[in-house]
Amino acid sequence: MNKLLNTMKLFIIALMVSLTSSSCQDKYPDLADGIYAEIVTNHGTMVAKLYYEKAPVTVANFVGLAEGTHPKLADSLKGKPFYNGVIFHRVMDKFMIQGGDPTGTGMGTPGFKFHSEFGEGLSHSKAGILSMANSGGVNTNGSQFFITEVPKTNLDGFLANGNLKNCSVPRTSCHPVFGELVVGLDVQDTISNVPVGGPRNTSPVEDVVMQQVTIIRKGSAAKAFDAPTVFTEQEPLLPQRMLDIQAKDQERLKEKAKAAAQNFLKANADKKGEIKEFPTGLVMIHNPKVGGIKPKSSDKVLIDCTGYLENGTFFWTTRAEDAKKANQYNEDSAKQGAYKPFAMPYNESATLVAGFREAMLNMNIGDTARIFVPSHLGYGPSGNGPIPPNANIIFDLEVVGLEN
Repeated sequence: MNKLLNTMKLFIIALMVSLTSSSCQDKYPDLADGIYAEIVTNHGTMVAKLYYEKAPVTVANFVGLAEGTHPKLADSLKGKPFYNGVIFHRVMDKFMIQGGDPTGTGMGTPGFKFHSEFGEGLSHSKAGILSMANSGGVNTNGSQFFITEVPKTNLDGFLANGNLKNCSVPRTSCHPVFGELVVGLDVQDTISNVPVGGPRNTSPVEDVVMQQVTIIRKGSAAKAFDAPTVFTEQEPLLPQRMLDIQAKDQERLKEKAKAAAQNFLKANADKKGEIKEFPTGLVMIHNPKVGGIKPKSSDKVLIDCTGYLENGTFFWTTRAEDAKKANQYNEDSAKQGAYKPFAMPYNESATLVAGFREAMLNMNIGDTARIFVPSHLGYGPSGNGPIPPNANIIFDLEVVGLEN
């Protein structure tokens, strides 16, 4: 009996959703085929086109919540439109409006989190972009989303060169885009200008409420999109998809680094030394000292070096004269011993980036070298301080002696 009642309940819900969706389609005859979300607020109505082809999991999450069919919802929430009655709790003029938290505090969740999905070519490149709000990393998405008022490409999951960001780095913004407003940009603007207060001056003084969120499906492909099934089957695959993207990014970077290494050699064609090109991608212009002693793996060597970005920009040195030449000399740093050789084990345990360590282990006491370190042997997608993500770097280095 209970099974029959549950089946009838789900049938009625599906019928109501279908009737509501059909009614909405009649209201928007000019919309092209696709999946849309009508967001009716107490400040007006917005309609968003959802990118169900490029961001299927994220769209499935939003649709499943809006229709109460999400497979990860608690039983008490299933069959209920999740977003109806939820507020836009965070409003920032000339930035975005954020909602979707059932608690209205900015701390609430739908009871689950899911992995980030970054669709190719999707960007916070204009006003009206729908994107997932999260607390950082790649596995903190839930029900909260935001709508941009202006372009904010710094929130993209991809770098300007098209490579995926290292989203695990603290304070790195990686937000999955999943739609854009096609109706109601003026409503977004109105909401973004409501009076605000609260500790951060971003909470609307009077609630901005999503009174009703309705999903509209137009065309056979959109109608065939089964949100619960898509989420269940494809969300577990997202971590591997991200690894696949990162692997492809690294291969592209290695190919670009090969060309950059040749440019490095051309730019330093007048520099004396033996050219060594290693299978890893490291390139050295090596000046060995006649009779130089090969350190033992148990030794610690003393290293002097100066580092530059590929375009010649200075970023660090152990040499006072190089710091002065770059107008980066700091007297306080000098007093603290910054401008002197540092000690490193002459073995693979040396805490250096892979390219620098490889170069060091191919040098004897008294050797000097100018080296090209491709990004995958340097600081990679994380970067480090003044070194941008995926940057090739250049060092002038010398193994000056052994630590006593």
